[in-house]
Amino acid sequence: MAEQLKTYEYQTEIKKILDIVIHSIYSNTDVFVRELISNASDALEKFRYISLTNGDIKDKDLDLEIRITIEKESGNLIIEDTGIGMTKEELIENLGTIAHSGTAEFLKQLQKNPGQSSQIIGQFGLGFYSVFMVSDHVKVITRSYKQDAKGFVWESDGASGYTISPEEGIQRGTRIVVHLKEDKKEYLDEDKLKEIIQEYSNFVTSPILLSGKKINTIQAIWTRRPNEITDEEYNEFYKFIANMESEPHFRLHTSSDAPIQLNALLYIPKDNYEVFGLSRTEPGVHLYCNKILIESKVKDLLPEYLRFVKGVVDSEDLPLNISRETLQDNQLVKKIGKHLTKKILSTLKTQKKEQPEKYKEFWKQFSVFIKEGANTDYENREELADLLLFESSKTKSGETTSLEEYISRASEDQKEIYYLSGMNRNELDNSPYMESFREKDIEVLYLTNPIDDFVMTSIREYKEKNLVSADNANIKLPSKPVDDNKTDEEKDKPEEKDLKSFIKWITKHLKDRISEVKISDRLVDSPAMLVNPDDMMTVHMQKILEQAGQTMYSPGKKVLEINPKHNLIKKMSALHQEGGHDDLLKILSDQMTDNAFLMAGLETDKTSMIKRINTIMGNILDK
Repeated sequence: MAEQLKTYEYQTEIKKILDIVIHSIYSNTDVFVRELISNASDALEKFRYISLTNGDIKDKDLDLEIRITIEKESGNLIIEDTGIGMTKEELIENLGTIAHSGTAEFLKQLQKNPGQSSQIIGQFGLGFYSVFMVSDHVKVITRSYKQDAKGFVWESDGASGYTISPEEGIQRGTRIVVHLKEDKKEYLDEDKLKEIIQEYSNFVTSPILLSGKKINTIQAIWTRRPNEITDEEYNEFYKFIANMESEPHFRLHTSSDAPIQLNALLYIPKDNYEVFGLSRTEPGVHLYCNKILIESKVKDLLPEYLRFVKGVVDSEDLPLNISRETLQDNQLVKKIGKHLTKKILSTLKTQKKEQPEKYKEFWKQFSVFIKEGANTDYENREELADLLLFESSKTKSGETTSLEEYISRASEDQKEIYYLSGMNRNELDNSPYMESFREKDIEVLYLTNPIDDFVMTSIREYKEKNLVSADNANIKLPSKPVDDNKTDEEKDKPEEKDLKSFIKWITKHLKDRISEVKISDRLVDSPAMLVNPDDMMTVHMQKILEQAGQTMYSPGKKVLEINPKHNLIKKMSALHQEGGHDDLLKILSDQMTDNAFLMAGLETDKTSMIKRINTIMGNILDK
């Protein structure tokens, strides 16, 4: 037997590549287990394919499986399969000639781009050599599936070269004996190996037996057709992949051939743990290539606002670098992400239509994520707008409506979608901004979350209708028809003529606080209100920025609208016409303006306001 042993030396350039593979490419030595199992799985799949068309095969009745054995005394870890096996020529080609498709070119590129080995190596299929990160000697015992094939042993220390010798009495498949380095004996620990296998190789099709026990008990159901999978199987897989006890709220099982071949099984949980004040949710989608984990909790696959989505994406076309730890073509990954993002949003829209009550449960938990997306994802702005829900002036407390439903109730001549922001529904119901909308039976969406204002200014329009805040100064609501029975004098609103001099006076008095005072055609019950001349900055948004200490943006002074029909305005105007009441009018004007600021939720000088109220009360008691 010794006479038949043949020694092969590694060429100089191959030694260089080996050194790079062993010492520079992999960031985690655990992946050698993944690589060896992946190779074993490939060998089993190739055998399955050959056995369908070729009946003349060796050891036909062998179970197709991967066996892992620990030999603590000898310091050996053994990984074997009953797959296709290798001939002597295949041993030399697969294990003896590293990067045979371009060794010289690789070294040339490495000289041009030092330190970039993992990016420029490409797919040379060198995963086997990761074993030398943990081993000082490796033996590969193999026999091809062909009936007349002989067995061989390949041995190497990963440095000087390798030997190949014949071996009698072995069965079909490949057995790899890894003699571990002294400082890598932790890989003889069964619990550690089980953890590595379940993380990286849990969904390999063939059984993986560790010390005789099957480890990969959960199937890669994403590769099967949806009509072949039961709800119980879907839920069991979700609990495993998401590490959850509860069942998912929604799921998406999709396949695609463009822009890249992929299978994806994604879930939307029932609960959002961020609302409990816990840490920010990590991305929950794992990336696989042929059922082998490439990257867990991928950050760059889906947009940040979809970080609550759990599941797997598997593609055999992923352009991996040699270590299979990172992706070479990030643009292609972005295309996958765009494709899946649209699928997820489309699924949510379908659920919103077909299961509205179940969708509302989702909305209570994850609305902040969808609003985050509407505020940041310009490309999918319309799809995200379809998913938004708000209370409105025409819904009961606690009930919500969508932008689409709002439009269905609006009159044909209404060109805008109106909204109003506040702390709660009671505040909004009693807001002076609602008086004219209520009188004219125009629906207003109620926004009670601080982020809502920013969402509306980001979306800007929906179905060709502008989104407009009810506190905007430029709103022109439809007027009531003029009563033809009224006299010309009544039609001309003579009370507004009498207000001109009073408005001029109050504008001068309030010039440091108000940009303009004008007659309102929107107020019904209130004497005055503030309106915002800036289309991009609502009164409520200004309040939020003030509370957050954001002073970079100055929204400017507000417009004060006064109600000419209100008794207070009429009497103040009459006092102005009489003359000699400026001190009292200043007190009343300042208080009326402070009231408007308070109703708008904006800051005002409370100390001065309280002193003024005390003065007014004292004057009343003196009379």
